[in-house]
Amino acid sequence: MAAEPLKTLFYPFEAEALPLPRKDARVLFLGAEPGFRLPEGFEAALHLVQGFRPYFRALQASGYTVTPRVEGSGFDMALVLAGRHRGQNERRIAEAIERVAPGGLVVIAGGKDDGIDSLRKRIDMLSPLEGHLPKHHGVAFWFRRTGTEAAAALRAGNRDLVIEGGFKTAPGMFSFDRIDAGSKLLAANLPGDLKGNVADFCAGWGYLAAEVLQRSQGLTTLDLYEADFEALEAARLNVHGVIEPRFFWIDLLTEGVERRYDAVVMNPPFHSGRAAEPGIGAGIIRAASKALKPGGRLFMVANRQLPYEQILDAAFASHVEIAHDNMFKVFSARR
Repeated sequence: MAAEPLKTLFYPFEAEALPLPRKDARVLFLGAEPGFRLPEGFEAALHLVQGFRPYFRALQASGYTVTPRVEGSGFDMALVLAGRHRGQNERRIAEAIERVAPGGLVVIAGGKDDGIDSLRKRIDMLSPLEGHLPKHHGVAFWFRRTGTEAAAALRAGNRDLVIEGGFKTAPGMFSFDRIDAGSKLLAANLPGDLKGNVADFCAGWGYLAAEVLQRSQGLTTLDLYEADFEALEAARLNVHGVIEPRFFWIDLLTEGVERRYDAVVMNPPFHSGRAAEPGIGAGIIRAASKALKPGGRLFMVANRQLPYEQILDAAFASHVEIAHDNMFKVFSARR
């Protein structure tokens, strides 16, 4: 979670560089993450937008109104929490400009390690800033909507993509500008006899699921599970065939899977921010084991240095490494 940038975002109000919004104001918060603390006297209604399922659920549990996509317009103010993905940041700022009322305030903050200074300079060239304030290893800056020209320029530089194979993606998604090399290696080593009920865990924008659908003739169902709302929406466009896939926006680490499968394929994430977190992949391996029928098979790819063998030993009756290259290893496991 972006603890320091969250503090930076609200610091201009605490420092009285910006006035608190009116109690009856409507404030849009794009990229909202759990754990923020509102300044004393900040009583305006917040409309939070967060498409990452674990954050979405945590914000809901804290009592906030939160949606995976923006709903409504004419907001008095927009807050934007910037992250590591420049294209996603710029698209969010464009959304903020379009959704606030004319003259509405847009406040943006992010960490210095994530490039907030270059983002500030970029926005200042498009829509002159009223001010900026560094704090908590980050920078907050703000401006008022005077038109939508800046939004149009930001969108023009960050359009949806169509990459190799005709897959539709967008900035901010995992491997949005190319097919991930690990997923390619896994796809190349999937058996041709997958049949019955199959699931793609951590499906992203749908590459593996599309490969399964194309290669396997004996499928009964194909279900895609993904925590990133926008990536799952892209997968709806990318995955289609004789079998009509089903799509589930879900956090596999905390939400149970109701269906049981003959096979699961997956390229699980292993990062939380910049830090490697093998525990994420381990948790999803356990979720895959629970979702498989007795005798069901798991096919997964992982970075070579990640120690998943012990987890596979504990969660499956047997497992074997079936392929590798200088970066990745592919496992087959049977429940």
